[in-house]
Amino acid sequence: MIDNRRAPSEFDEKVVQVNRVSKKTKGGNKIGFSVLIVVGDKKGRVGVGLGGAPDVSSAVKKAVIYAKKHMILVPMHNKTIPHEVLVKRGAAMILIKPAPPGTGVIAGGAVRSVMEAAGVKDVVSKILGSKNQASNVYATMEALKKLKIIHIRK
Repeated sequence: MIDNRRAPSEFDEKVVQVNRVSKKTKGGNKIGFSVLIVVGDKKGRVGVGLGGAPDVSSAVKKAVIYAKKHMILVPMHNKTIPHEVLVKRGAAMILIKPAPPGTGVIAGGAVRSVMEAAGVKDVVSKILGSKNQASNVYATMEALKKLKIIHIRK
């Protein structure tokens, strides 16, 4: 008997968006699926992957493989981000700010999934531009790439 259950992964996978896509061909419509996934270890590493395939499960696998290959390290300071960042990427505009301990993740769906996967516990954010979830996820990743650790000398 074949066991199809997957081994527990060190990474947390969150499906952000599933799109059904269709292509006109000579033989009729060719239907496929496009899946956007956020993968993170909740310890500061996070990645985003977009996978496409004729079925959802294959698209998810492709997206997870891509996300794991393209992970970034998020600099954190006491379970929050070190400083405020405002990023505009395409039509999406994201503002993320550090928050005091105990605040939690105050963010919209797309930003929340990235922050939780990265392991950021306290952050405040606002989506100012597009309502497109994929654009907002990519803009959030861009914002996290711009974070720098600030060293204060005593």
